[in-house]
Amino acid sequence: MPAAAHRNLIVIGGSAGAMAPLLDLVAGLPRGFAASILIVQHIGAHNSVLPELLTRRGPLPALFPISGRLLEPGVIFVAPPDHHLLVIDGAVRLSRDPKENHARPAIDPLFRSAAIAKGPRVIGVLLSGWLDDGVAGLQAIKACGGLAVVQAPQDAEEPEMPDTARRYVAVDDVLPAAEIARALTAMTSRPIDATPPVPAALIAEHALSVGESEDAVATLDRIGTPSRITCPECSGVLWEIKDAQPPRYRCHTGHGYSIAALDKAQGARTDQALWSALRVLHERERLLREMAAAHRRRDALADAERVDAEADHIAVHAQQLQHLASR
Repeated sequence: MPAAAHRNLIVIGGSAGAMAPLLDLVAGLPRGFAASILIVQHIGAHNSVLPELLTRRGPLPALFPISGRLLEPGVIFVAPPDHHLLVIDGAVRLSRDPKENHARPAIDPLFRSAAIAKGPRVIGVLLSGWLDDGVAGLQAIKACGGLAVVQAPQDAEEPEMPDTARRYVAVDDVLPAAEIARALTAMTSRPIDATPPVPAALIAEHALSVGESEDAVATLDRIGTPSRITCPECSGVLWEIKDAQPPRYRCHTGHGYSIAALDKAQGARTDQALWSALRVLHERERLLREMAAAHRRRDALADAERVDAEADHIAVHAQQLQHLASR
């Protein structure tokens, strides 16, 4: 690689509590900044005015890009609602590929795709948030020769995401939000020393996540081990990714989870199932009471008692399930 090559792609991820750090970060960047900036903020499918807020706060323009737009130094591209933001060669790609860590847009797909496309030219930044989306992505950036910056957990409104990154990634800087812009400016001015090869397992996992694997099950067998856990999104078998720390899982349709995100998704699914079962029991009891009343109206008292007894049995189960669901 020529000695003049520099880091010129910054990817930033944040979740709960990341808005203020994001605004501080862009406010501290200089006009004519030499790197492209891509941001994923966990917004799901909700409308967002994040580009307008970022543009007003700092000297660089921010926007929701269209798929295929070329990367541009000094421009901030923000992941639109319900779309992953990816880097393919020298351009951005928007997709509605399967959710990762129960999120779309998610941080890991952006970080992973940037690492594969640009290698040591990438700087990954992880801000405030819950759980650990972005941790595997930072690991990918580091594996491809890039740098990793994490907001100091004590400076974060929600420290779980940056704290997990600090524990599992060989980060290059742990900084308060107010100091990150200055650090990024310095990092982009330093030349790149070497370009390590992109790990084959990383390429394979990325292909799975964007639906470009020729044989998803065979690929999963190479990079993972089948588990006895099913995907909360599609109910397919999950493979545990080999040597991943913290543990991660993928299904053949492309959904991906860290162990913390899987726990949260399973908890939500369990909660929904319990309340649905409780509704069915209440409806069953109500129907049985109406049947018992109908039997009494025609003086079939034995039938009424039998059906009432069954309704009483259902009511006991409903009360037990109500207690369990409300815990």
